[in-house]
Amino acid sequence: MFSTIDYVVVGVYAVTLFLLAQWVSRERAGHHKDASDYFLAGKALPWWAIGASLIASNISAEQIIGMSGSGYVIGLGIASYEWMAALTLILVGKYLLPIFLKRNIYTMPQFLEQRYDHRVRMVMAFFWLGVYVFVNLTSILWLGALAIQAVTGFDLVYGLLALAIFAAGYSLYGGLKAVAFTDIVQVVLLCFGGFAIAYVILQDVSGHTGVWKGFSMLMEKAPEKFDMILSPDNPNYKDLPGISVLVGGMWIMNLSYWGFNQYIIQRALGARDIGEAQKGIVFAAFLKLVMPIIVVLPGIAMFVMNSHLSSPDEAYPTAMKMLPAGLMGLVFAALIAAIVSSLGSMTNSISTIFTMDIYPSFVKADKRRDPVVVGRIVAVLAMVIALVTAKPLLGNFDQAFQYIQEFTGFFTPGICVIFFMGMFWKKTTASGALAAAIGSAVLSFVFKMAWPGLAFIDRVGLVFLLCVALAVVISLVEGGKEQRGAVDLEDISFKTSGGFNLAATVVVLILAALYATWW
Repeated sequence: MFSTIDYVVVGVYAVTLFLLAQWVSRERAGHHKDASDYFLAGKALPWWAIGASLIASNISAEQIIGMSGSGYVIGLGIASYEWMAALTLILVGKYLLPIFLKRNIYTMPQFLEQRYDHRVRMVMAFFWLGVYVFVNLTSILWLGALAIQAVTGFDLVYGLLALAIFAAGYSLYGGLKAVAFTDIVQVVLLCFGGFAIAYVILQDVSGHTGVWKGFSMLMEKAPEKFDMILSPDNPNYKDLPGISVLVGGMWIMNLSYWGFNQYIIQRALGARDIGEAQKGIVFAAFLKLVMPIIVVLPGIAMFVMNSHLSSPDEAYPTAMKMLPAGLMGLVFAALIAAIVSSLGSMTNSISTIFTMDIYPSFVKADKRRDPVVVGRIVAVLAMVIALVTAKPLLGNFDQAFQYIQEFTGFFTPGICVIFFMGMFWKKTTASGALAAAIGSAVLSFVFKMAWPGLAFIDRVGLVFLLCVALAVVISLVEGGKEQRGAVDLEDISFKTSGGFNLAATVVVLILAALYATWW
């Protein structure tokens, strides 16, 4: 369990992060923090902050604890969520970011109003608020508190409170700037801690004869855990249905998350310019390639060492207990870093959507308060709601990561249809977009009830195609004319730098090698 030196390491991390956040959030004399400063970091983020913040926001308790749990049950196949995300990021940087930055937007709902109408903006704004608070924020808090309890023995309630207070304390004043500029520290700590635990656990597996020997022994003792493309007779096929992870519904899941998710894309919207945003995207793509070492490998190793854990999500916390004093504190600090970074990012995105999309629609201009003040109040309220609802919503799931993917899979097909058709088909109407959004949830529910054997990733792909057809039919019935807010692609340059193109090629080659090795 935790020793004095472990507590000292965690304490030093917490104090350092808090002070750093306050330092980067400071304002020039006479300058008043406005909405652009608070929600988009003054549109001055450099590439390294964008890339680090993308990963720090993404890799949290739901990834580290949840994906390690899925690695324990499924194996390396779950790494497809990470590796395919690297390629998805490249596509987002080349084809989607130029459109968003050209529109000079703060939020995804704002783009939807520019392209469609106010109804679409409001529907999606309220939807995202609900998902961010009751799915994402609650899962980060709950799994983080579980990890704290497993490693230190702290009561769950105290763990939840400590995470919420700490995350609010370091991010509330500075907003996105505080989150993004401290995330480079968070990512360094996360990677160092993740590689440290992988090193220790592989050494233990090999009997201290070497890391590569330990990895080879994992493949020898549990070869079924190293199948990237699962066969239909695999007991976990329903979670990862074979080739669909490469050509099916996982693309819809990834594009929705990395391309149309306020929580993620907000970092790129705060870039100095398109070139800086694309460099940050490439940086994040390379980091995603190594993430399975941190979030999947410990789960596989724990299966080999202890295949009788009471819950798969105990795999990572159990692995942490194997670490020596001091190093355990460092790895625990890395886990806390991932959790509080995601909490800070999530609450900032929640406050951005409420303040920029919902608040102006219900409060007259002469009665509105300072948007920065409103944003801070909303961030606190969101955290309080998540604290209260975390246990009732997530207390009964043993693979929280799979629960999150399954739930979001009800809505991602419609989200992708709304954005893709809004960007690339000028005749898509607002009614067609709303039909796709509503149809996504309805069709997903119908298929889940009527066809329970259908893998949810396949369901996502099928529902996406049906929602495209629905949006097309309704748009054509309404006249099939070019819409007033249609995106003029001729005014947008999709040309990327030589460095971006080279990086994209390297990512593709690495992915091809990985899948060829563990097909």
